[in-house]
Amino acid sequence: MASILDEYEDSLYRSASVQQSRASVGIPHSGYVNARLEKETPIFNKQRIDFAPPEKINSLVVSSNQLCMSLGKDTLLRIDLGKPDEPNQVELGRKDEAKVYKMFLDHTGSHLLIALNTSECLYLNRSVQKVRALSRWKGHLIESVGWNKFLGSETNTGPILVGTAQGQIYEAEISVSEGSLFSTNPDQYFRQVYTLEEESGPAPVCCLEIERGIEGKFFIIATTRKRLFQFVGRVPEGTEQQGFSSIFAMHADHLPSFREFPASFGFSEIAFYTPKLRSNPRSFAWMMGNGVLYGTLDYSRPDSILSDERVWVYPSDIDITVNKPISIVLTQFHFLLLLPDRVKAVCTLNGQVVFQDLFLEKFGLLTRMIKDPTVQQIWIHTEKVVFRYHVQRESRDVWKMYMNMNKFDLAKEYCKDRPECLDIVLAKEAEHCFQNKRYLDSAKCYALTQNYFEEIALKFIEARQEEALMEFLIKKLSNLKPSEKTQTTLLTTWLTELYLNWLGILEGDPSQRNLYLDTREKFRTFLSSPKNKDCLFNNRASIYELLASHGDTEHMVYFAVIMQDYERVVAHHCQHDEYDEALNVLSRHRDEKLFYKFSPVLIQHIPKKVVDAWISMGSRLDARNLIPALVNYSQSASTQQINEAIRYMEFCVYQLEETQQAIHNYLLSLYALCRPDSLLSYLEQAGTNPNRIHYDLKYALRLCAEHGHNHACVHIYKVMELYEEAVDLALQVDVDLAKSCADLPEDDEELRKKLWLKIARHVVQEEKDVKKAMACLSSCALLKIEDVLPFFPDFVTIDHFKEAICNSLEDYNKHIEELKREMEEATQSAKRIREDIQEMRNKYGSVEPQEKCAACDFPLLNRPFYLFLCGHMFHYDCLLQAVFPNLPAYKQAKLEDLQKKLAATSQPSKSHHRPKDADTISLGKGQQSREQIKADIDDIVAAECVYCGELMIRSIDKPFIDPQKYEEEMQSWL
Repeated sequence: MASILDEYEDSLYRSASVQQSRASVGIPHSGYVNARLEKETPIFNKQRIDFAPPEKINSLVVSSNQLCMSLGKDTLLRIDLGKPDEPNQVELGRKDEAKVYKMFLDHTGSHLLIALNTSECLYLNRSVQKVRALSRWKGHLIESVGWNKFLGSETNTGPILVGTAQGQIYEAEISVSEGSLFSTNPDQYFRQVYTLEEESGPAPVCCLEIERGIEGKFFIIATTRKRLFQFVGRVPEGTEQQGFSSIFAMHADHLPSFREFPASFGFSEIAFYTPKLRSNPRSFAWMMGNGVLYGTLDYSRPDSILSDERVWVYPSDIDITVNKPISIVLTQFHFLLLLPDRVKAVCTLNGQVVFQDLFLEKFGLLTRMIKDPTVQQIWIHTEKVVFRYHVQRESRDVWKMYMNMNKFDLAKEYCKDRPECLDIVLAKEAEHCFQNKRYLDSAKCYALTQNYFEEIALKFIEARQEEALMEFLIKKLSNLKPSEKTQTTLLTTWLTELYLNWLGILEGDPSQRNLYLDTREKFRTFLSSPKNKDCLFNNRASIYELLASHGDTEHMVYFAVIMQDYERVVAHHCQHDEYDEALNVLSRHRDEKLFYKFSPVLIQHIPKKVVDAWISMGSRLDARNLIPALVNYSQSASTQQINEAIRYMEFCVYQLEETQQAIHNYLLSLYALCRPDSLLSYLEQAGTNPNRIHYDLKYALRLCAEHGHNHACVHIYKVMELYEEAVDLALQVDVDLAKSCADLPEDDEELRKKLWLKIARHVVQEEKDVKKAMACLSSCALLKIEDVLPFFPDFVTIDHFKEAICNSLEDYNKHIEELKREMEEATQSAKRIREDIQEMRNKYGSVEPQEKCAACDFPLLNRPFYLFLCGHMFHYDCLLQAVFPNLPAYKQAKLEDLQKKLAATSQPSKSHHRPKDADTISLGKGQQSREQIKADIDDIVAAECVYCGELMIRSIDKPFIDPQKYEEEMQSWL
């Protein structure tokens, strides 16, 4: 044990020293502490129980925190370890010399069996104070009890097995009757089911254990001094309460399977280990004469539950003839042997003694060691003292033992939360795999260690294991932190180089085709890994250089696609005349800039597909940026190919409704070049409003003139409102076209007449068609015969104009008659107006004395007033107050000015009598009379009734209360 600890300590020191040296040269490490890995409490921590028994301790059992202790001859002490201050003492009530031989406590701590050396057995239930004798058990010295962990309860044990010193196995059941008026025997039955024998005959049944496997199968383990028996059988479902007789009956004619060892020291003992949260034991340890048989329990095996068995011989200092072991206890990784003066713990993995505890002589000889299976505490007692062991972190050193056994998976499992230990295990596993030429596995392990990167890489290079080196670099790369950018860049570049070398070697070997495809897939996975994306993107120039140096254009394109460097991809396809592939890349990724850049090349070879791609892009493309490509293409292409350019321009104009002048101008140029019919329809569809036309009128005019499209030029002149030029050019094409142009200036009769004269002169002088000239007179009402006559030659006879002259004279007569009629109507109207004026002068209205003002409701005759034809009457000042706010600003100003003038004409009088004609006195040259001023005021104020006139109609949308005075008005109502 000491040598193991020394070796462990040395290895830790070396590991810590390596880490320290790495830190000194700046190599990253995991920050392990330069100290012992384990400086903690022992795995088995002993504690002496503060208890001084009044009598010597004969026997002690514990289960489920229930401790029972036999003291002296007749006393039994029960302690609930959850309440240690409340012990319970029970008297056995024996008057004879009987002594306690052994005690057995079930797994629940409820049922206690007390075997006496007089071949009697007593029973005590945890809930009662009285000890009961089991009469059916009398005459049998009990050596072992197999408790039923599946059917037992606090008041009933269920079927159990009992082993005697004579080798018989009995089946029994004990039940406690609650609330019964009469005392009944607790033992329900006690029947023999089997007898264990050795070579010399029946042998004591040292231990019994009952376990249940799968599918209702039961395993019963029974041991003697030299043999370990197994009874296997099924108990039909629902018949478990009937016991285990049927299992033993199967072996009535032949011996069950057993293990036998030659040596014996008079007894044996078996211990089991049950993990937490499990009901079945996982391993066993049988202490017998030749050593300790250790193994695991496999419940899936058909005939034997024992598996992975091995025998650990006793340490060399144990002589079974002098100081033979007394008891055995099994934990997860150790079994503890109790000797008369000490305790030894042996590791079940390697058989080494890892712990030894020597007891002082003053405590007396060690008597018994037991374990509480529920809380995993170990109890040891002498006749005077009780000790308890706590098992703490038992697996702390297991990783090293598994590592030394080359069981690296188990070693890593037990140190996964201790990185310093895990690093040691991984390094050892990597070295082991390397030595066994398992290079890939070695690389995976090395990548997880903190060993020098350069040393590991050189090992694989020297061994010519490039595939393992790549695996190592990949794993190392995956473990790097995002902050370690330099290391990431180096590893990424190196891996790329290795992959390319490896692919180049495999590609030239047809027999390695499958390996080549697999490696290519791995390389592509590496390039497309999201974790490597940022590094590859930042160093894409270096990667491109590597790919180019190896001539791997396939992966260069693949890498460019991953990097979304579609410009490089499209350029590659164009260089190799793969125009369809280039267009597919553009269409798939829909990058406008790439369309602008590569369209001039693509349209030279696949014009229709390129235009289709442009149309599919819709408004995402700016057609102005594509015009250079179309211009270069149209200059060297045929008419059929130019149609593709026209198709796209029409899509932009009619579908996308583009308004850019450059687009419309280019479409015009294409129409003028190849489609003159479409040119005129386009111009007509564009309309005649210059503000809504998107092409350049001057450019269009020059373009149409250059190509001789006169009809189109006429239309453009019309749009530009150059009607004279339009008519002049239209006369060269068609007279009717000229006529349509002549009628356009509707608001300018003089210009229209001038245009029609141009047409008439052309018809007379150029076409010499008198009838057509006369038709012009009928088409335009502005032309008269006298306007057209100067254009005719002198030799033309009057017969050609007879009808026109007559029509003109008739028009003059009609006009004269119309003027006469208008004069008569005007005379009659003037007469009626004079009569109305005279009638108004004589019209009057009567006002009664009680009449009141319609505005203020005060008597009307108290102040000057107005009387309207509608019957409403107002005081002068009331009417002025009602009318003034609703007058326009200029009338308000005029009214204020007239009032000031009226006030100025009022002269102060020295007497109470005014001159007779005071109101008619002239105020001087250039000034109005007082009467005139009043009349002007009346015209403004009394033009109409304020209630019946337009003023009331215009004020219909005004609120009744002025918004500015609303709050004041509202407060007045409160």
